Amino acid sequence: MKRAMLLFALPAVIPAQDLLKQGEAVFSKSCATGYCHGARGANSGAPRLAARDFDQDFINNTVIRGVAGTAMPAFGATLSRADLTAVVAYVGSLNGLTISTRIDRGPSAARLSGDAARGRDLFSDAVRSFGRCSTCHEIGGVGIPVATPIAKVPTDAAALKTLATPQVSTVILGGESMPALVVGKKANAALFYDLATPPPVLRTEAPGSIQTREGSTWRHAAVIGSYNDAELSAILSYLRTVVKP
Repeated sequence: MKRAMLLFALPAVIPAQDLLKQGEAVFSKSCATGYCHGARGANSGAPRLAARDFDQDFINNTVIRGVAGTAMPAFGATLSRADLTAVVAYVGSLNGLTISTRIDRGPSAARLSGDAARGRDLFSDAVRSFGRCSTCHEIGGVGIPVATPIAKVPTDAAALKTLATPQVSTVILGGESMPALVVGKKANAALFYDLATPPPVLRTEAPGSIQTREGSTWRHAAVIGSYNDAELSAILSYLRTVVKP
């Protein structure tokens, strides 16, 4: 199925800073109130949005389609095109992206049945809070892409529980050690997800302030304990349907 794509052209008389100002106003009214994302996406009750390394496609899909099974609504049908374009650009700016006026409506939700449909719902089940798969994995615009995209689906629930995680290392900072997923190293900054407690927290530290060691005591089984084997099997059925080798 081809992806439907709309291009929103900005009038030349609207400077970029005005677009971001409009986006911030929309965000303050729609996204920062109550137990939502807080001012400038700095976190309140909902996940932090600022400095998460989200890419433009993820922001587009999440704002437009929402996140199934959570309090995150779909704004694609409730905001005007101008406001939708502005708020997407604003959230992008919180993640260091250049201003984009492209709003990708994303693919239609896949038609699933049986275990695959149940697995899709379990993947982002809000009842499990941060114990759900979508806390760390993104599939079809749903979830947070903390981990790299799923390339190979485990054969069964037992294999999922014992999944090797060689990419998780141990970071030592100020005498404290923590399991971590290192996502980038620059001359003036080291970026990693702190996996000590859910949800993963993206941290930026001076390279000289941390030590990194291969391996960790962190195990995948520790973060999927809210699911029983039958539920994990349904999730795997869903992944086999949507994950392309």
